[in-house]
Amino acid sequence: MLSQVYRSGFQSFNQRLLPWVQSTAVSRSHRGQRSAIRHVRSWSNIPFITVPLSRTHGKSFAHRSELKHAKRIVVKLGSAVVTRGDECGLALGRLASIVEQVSVLQNQGREMMLVTSGAVAFGKQRLRHEILLSQSVRQALHSGQNQLKDMAIPVLEARACAAAGQSGLMALYEAMFTQYSICAAQILVTNLDFHDEQKRRNLNGTLHELLRMNIVPIVNTNDAVVPPAEPNSDLQGVISVKDNDSLAARLAVEMKTDLLIVLSDVEGLFDSPPGSDDAKLIDIFYPGDQQSVTFGTKSRVGMGGMEAKVKAALWALQGGTSVVIANGTHPKVSGHVITDIVEGKKVGTFFSEVKPAGPTVEQQGEMARSGGRMLATLEPEQRAEIIYHLADLLTDQQEEILLANKKDLEEAQGRLVGPLLKRLSLSTSKLNSLAIGLRQIAASSQDSVGRVLRRTRIAKNLELEQVTVPIGVLLVIFESRPDCLPQVAALAIATGNGLLLKGGKEAAHSNRILHLLTQEALSIHGVKEAVQLVNTREEVEDLCRLDKMIDLIIPRGSSQLVRDIQKAAKGIPVMGHSEGICHMYVDSEASVDKVTRLVRDSKCEYPAACNALETLLIHRNLLRTPLFDQIIDMLRVEQVKIHAGPKFASYLTFSPSEVKSLRTEYGDLELCIEVVDSVQEAIDHIHKYGSSHTDVIVTENEKTAEFFLQHVDSACVFWNTSTRFSDGYRFGLGAEVGISTSRIHARGPVGLEGLLTTKWLLRGQDHVVSDFSEHGSLKYLHENLPVPQRNTN
Repeated sequence: MLSQVYRSGFQSFNQRLLPWVQSTAVSRSHRGQRSAIRHVRSWSNIPFITVPLSRTHGKSFAHRSELKHAKRIVVKLGSAVVTRGDECGLALGRLASIVEQVSVLQNQGREMMLVTSGAVAFGKQRLRHEILLSQSVRQALHSGQNQLKDMAIPVLEARACAAAGQSGLMALYEAMFTQYSICAAQILVTNLDFHDEQKRRNLNGTLHELLRMNIVPIVNTNDAVVPPAEPNSDLQGVISVKDNDSLAARLAVEMKTDLLIVLSDVEGLFDSPPGSDDAKLIDIFYPGDQQSVTFGTKSRVGMGGMEAKVKAALWALQGGTSVVIANGTHPKVSGHVITDIVEGKKVGTFFSEVKPAGPTVEQQGEMARSGGRMLATLEPEQRAEIIYHLADLLTDQQEEILLANKKDLEEAQGRLVGPLLKRLSLSTSKLNSLAIGLRQIAASSQDSVGRVLRRTRIAKNLELEQVTVPIGVLLVIFESRPDCLPQVAALAIATGNGLLLKGGKEAAHSNRILHLLTQEALSIHGVKEAVQLVNTREEVEDLCRLDKMIDLIIPRGSSQLVRDIQKAAKGIPVMGHSEGICHMYVDSEASVDKVTRLVRDSKCEYPAACNALETLLIHRNLLRTPLFDQIIDMLRVEQVKIHAGPKFASYLTFSPSEVKSLRTEYGDLELCIEVVDSVQEAIDHIHKYGSSHTDVIVTENEKTAEFFLQHVDSACVFWNTSTRFSDGYRFGLGAEVGISTSRIHARGPVGLEGLLTTKWLLRGQDHVVSDFSEHGSLKYLHENLPVPQRNTN
């Protein structure tokens, strides 16, 4: 009776497993994508999507960004990935996620193969149930009691576990892949299958035939019969199949695979054992770098270890297959780790045979950090001297700078629209203005770092100071505008910050010469490395993940760029504005002589700028007046396309195209016009549809103007001026790193002050907190002390 109970219980466990796997797989995030895939998938029409995946095998990919072109991919799942924490059974949710990612890639037209562990763990789970069942029956017969006692489980032999678990493991994969209309096939191999020429040809033919039929081969060592690994057997270029790492590498090379993804329980390869002090993840590993790595112990499950993985990876790389080792167990990334790798994202350790001539971006970050700290220790006069020298170089080397810029403009013809070409273009007048701005920064930087903001006497001989210090390392990402580079560099130098610069490829020649001149100026005081230009093929999203190297990200470019960076930043503050939806409100008491000048300058002087006018609000009383007609005539002459707001359109018989959204930044010769009944309605409109960038009122009524200035909650609020004055140079800051619309730290044009933070300095004489307790001998004074005057010269 008891035997039947236990057997029926174990059978019900197996019966419950398949529906759970099906429901888990169906509930994953790509449900909608899968339903679309099922409609287009056809066995008679393979591949079924157009992707540039074909490539000639023979040489591995040199850069991560090329991984998106991988056609044939092997994914190796280590024991720690597929096994539960108790080492008895499988991590079903994790496996379902991995199968989903493999299926998505398979349904993109790629050829996917799996090398999997897990048979031993699954078999151990099944055999333990059988042993418990058998022991409980014997106990019941001998004692006559139905109550179970604690029973010792004998040590289970691995080969027996593998034999018992392999069929269940394969059934599990079959059930999971079926959810995506994908068929899987099992292949068990031993060392002999690769060393016996006939068996090797058979294996190769089987795998190619399965791939041709769009079936996912699932390969595993035949652990039920495999002999123990022979020591030092990896000789003469032939790697033995002694664990699944070497199996995956052997399979990848044998099948001329483009990419091998090795999933383990660590983020990738570290220069020392993970978890140890100062252990750093290696982003890209090159052959010959083994000497710089200290390997730790292997995983408590599985046969390999990181040293075995690296050895297998280098062997596969030599055979022409690219390799990435990554974490397949982390709950926050395991759900997309495989697809992220194939998309070229910075995940795990990428093995490459092509070593770049220059430093990696991680090395550049470290150089910017150490160089910035040295820069901060210079005397203010020395930092100013660097900036003055850079200003001189901009004028002295104009011919060379403009020649480089000409190359950029020639290469950009036909690829960039007019406003972006204007941003890209440099001229003698621009360089002269740049030099003037840099000299302003140098003059105002004398008292930026180390300035005392507050002094307090805490107690006798215990004094506290709050002083300004650099933020640390800045990452500034900018598009098109090469003049941004010396401006930002000067601000970073003046404030003692290290700087990483990532410019657009459209300005590559200009940025290169301007960066060289910057480093030449820095060299006069030995801090050349404080400003780094990122020239590697790093994606912006990957740069935004370097939270241990970067303290602040400042994007300068389109609103889309800013939004993308704000979304991609992981733990790093971003200072910038997502959009520049700037308004101008023309009041009923506006001057006829001023309005058209202000509107023309705000909209037409530089329509691509973030401080250009996008929405013109007009008081209702001005409709059908000479002033209104003058505005419309001027816009028509300037070829500005007009979009009508809903209220404005209701006043017109034949109106311009009604605006699709009142929250639009056009960045071109386009403008929205809307009608309001009062200054309060104008303010309400700005708060509802604006981006808190720059907003203007045009009126001769001072009371109305002050009401507008006080009540509009934007970074810049003007009266009777162009919106284009919202600029660091025009504000007298010398330059800016950008416009900030946030409400913490800096706001508006960000100059020197916005690139500083503070620290507290406390000077005492053997003071301890216990002396200030209720029964202590000292009392707090908290006296404000005079602050040294700033140097304004």
